[in-house]
Amino acid sequence: MKKFEYKLLDVPTRLSWFGGKIDMQELTNSLNLYGKQGWEVINTTDTNWYSGGTRGLIIILKRELTT
Repeated sequence: MKKFEYKLLDVPTRLSWFGGKIDMQELTNSLNLYGKQGWEVINTTDTNWYSGGTRGLIIILKRELTT
């Protein structure tokens, strides 16, 4: 039976006039780094402020354990 480990990334947004913004290049670089280490994105969800604006993203990653 395959076994996995999981990692949660909390990606905060920077507030702007039109809501939260994410640095897409920084996120891409981070995901590519994790991908090179064997991590795979399996899900993502946003987290909200009480007013409905996006506070950030939670990205769930997994990779197979080799031992």
